Amino acid sequence: MTTDLSNLSPARRAQLIDALRRGAVPESGLGPLAVGLGRFEAAVDAELDAVAAASSVFKAVRGEYGSGKTFFTRWLGERAKQRNFAVAEVQVSENETPLHKLETVYRRLSERLATSSFPPSAFRPVIDAWFYALEEDALAAGATDDEVPTAVEEFVAGRLAEVSRTAPMFAAALRGYHQAQESSDTTTAESLVAWLGGQPHVAAAARRTAGVRGDLDHFGALGFLQGLLTVLRDSGHPGLLLVLDEVETLQRVRSDARDKALNALRQLIDEVHSGRFPGLYLVITGTPAFYDGSQGVQRLAPLAQRLATDFSTDARFDNPRAVQLRLPGFTVDSLTELGIRVRDIYALGADHAQRLRTGVDDAYVGDLARAVAGRLGGKVGIAPRLFLKKLVSDVLDRVDQFDDFDPREHYALTVSSTELSTVERNAAAAAPESADDIALDL
Repeated sequence: MTTDLSNLSPARRAQLIDALRRGAVPESGLGPLAVGLGRFEAAVDAELDAVAAASSVFKAVRGEYGSGKTFFTRWLGERAKQRNFAVAEVQVSENETPLHKLETVYRRLSERLATSSFPPSAFRPVIDAWFYALEEDALAAGATDDEVPTAVEEFVAGRLAEVSRTAPMFAAALRGYHQAQESSDTTTAESLVAWLGGQPHVAAAARRTAGVRGDLDHFGALGFLQGLLTVLRDSGHPGLLLVLDEVETLQRVRSDARDKALNALRQLIDEVHSGRFPGLYLVITGTPAFYDGSQGVQRLAPLAQRLATDFSTDARFDNPRAVQLRLPGFTVDSLTELGIRVRDIYALGADHAQRLRTGVDDAYVGDLARAVAGRLGGKVGIAPRLFLKKLVSDVLDRVDQFDDFDPREHYALTVSSTELSTVERNAAAAAPESADDIALDL
């Protein structure tokens, strides 16, 4: 299967290759690397279109460590940005972002908010774009330059009328921010936009100016999210893709915090399905153990009911429209296909493209894929990160720089425990050292 790489710019190719060289998931440009995700395209595109039309969607992604959950959500994020969505990827963790404290989740959302035009944090540019749009609406309605500030105040009240019923402080802080901007009070404006983003410990003087008080709490965060969706929509962003990554970490927290977090997740899902958040596409990621084990979703029966999905049939017939998606994981063949695509991307902008394609031919890429998987106990599903890192940094870089380097002759795969993740290290420890270590049933 051939993939068109002609649309990749030199800068985008360099970013892709550099991320893989570091053993990281690229932030963007993931389309050419999306091996095996074609089965999901039609369903997620239809859902994104529905969200853009003021619907809302919740999706749970399941996959073992190394199966590509982060890759999937960033690939989905790119498709969302193509529709001019805003995107935020939030890592759930016990200390930094506990799920049972939605005010912290909202704060991380505002810090990680990105659009096709602005990297994180795009929160303030989005707010500014919203007020600019309101000013344009005021002028279009016939307001003079002197009347625009008053007209904008009226538009703010009208656009946020529904939000004000549940989060009146959001609208009040927006008005205070706009007034501070108009009067060139930079300090107050910066403090209020920080408060709107859920930041704690904002100067009391700035909050008094806008008539708001205190810090954001768990329930207020839901209202602020509702307000942010309104601001996004009116500033040209029809939706928000919010990814809550690594939710399986809930299994390792104290039981009381775990129960609160699971209930908060149940609450979020119910709010999405109730229609409270038009324009929201909410995604969580987790391992099968989180969804099926006694320390995860199954601990809260109402949540388990909402996420229940039948995976008893052949994975080929998984329903991509279901509430829960199962990532297929890699085989040696699909891992080889991915490696070939990476080689071709690397060669596309290299001075020695032909040398790369012949010295690192398809057969060699397959051999390396099998060798890396073998070092990880044959667990191909967790091999992509290490395989691509080795392919780029140990093989392609050397072939590109040294005209007499032959990977079959001059390179022997080495795997150090220091370069492995915990899951990869455990798999490598279980792998046999030699043929003598393989137990045979005689």
